Amino acid sequence: MAYETEEEQVEKLKELWQRHGVPLLTGVAIALAGVFGWNAWQNYQQGQAQGASTLYQTMLESVLSSDSEASRARAAELATQLRKEYSSTRYADYAALMQARLAVEASDYPVAEKHLRELVDTSKDAALQEVARQRLARVLAQQERAEEGLALFASPVEGSELKAGREEVRGDLLLALGRKSEARAAYQAAIEALEDASARPQLQLKLDDLAEEA
Repeated sequence: MAYETEEEQVEKLKELWQRHGVPLLTGVAIALAGVFGWNAWQNYQQGQAQGASTLYQTMLESVLSSDSEASRARAAELATQLRKEYSSTRYADYAALMQARLAVEASDYPVAEKHLRELVDTSKDAALQEVARQRLARVLAQQERAEEGLALFASPVEGSELKAGREEVRGDLLLALGRKSEARAAYQAAIEALEDASARPQLQLKLDDLAEEA
């Protein structure tokens, strides 16, 4: 009789295990997987950021160390590698700006336009996106497409420095189109957007030049 009682107890334990033990272990396993998965993801992100930062620094050093054709070619190669291997980092956007800069220095404006348009269309950094937009406007002006460049500035922009930069670019494009009064207004708006106008003395010089012409 005692044996039957022990047997019944074992059966009850088995039943309890099947009912509660397996789900409990499953929940623990899922929780542990989540913790380890999150840690792995964090480590991956950190590794990506460090790798991208190192490659970006190497790219900058290549540009700054020499003005030779070989240095520019090396920088272009590193920028391409950075965008390919670290596309999810902000350094990929910086690399695109470098690609555009190198293209402008080589007077290859269509290639510069391509890289800058990609940034304007895809960057998640609003400030960097605006920088790319302003540079794209200048590249378009170099291709005698100043009106198209002006059309890039239909939406508002936040931040005094970015606004001042935009208005200065607008002024330059308007001046290239012969619309001097509008250019003057844009330069004045750029000065007014700045907290310290002395930071951009070229703006006052541009205004003075227009005043002398008038």
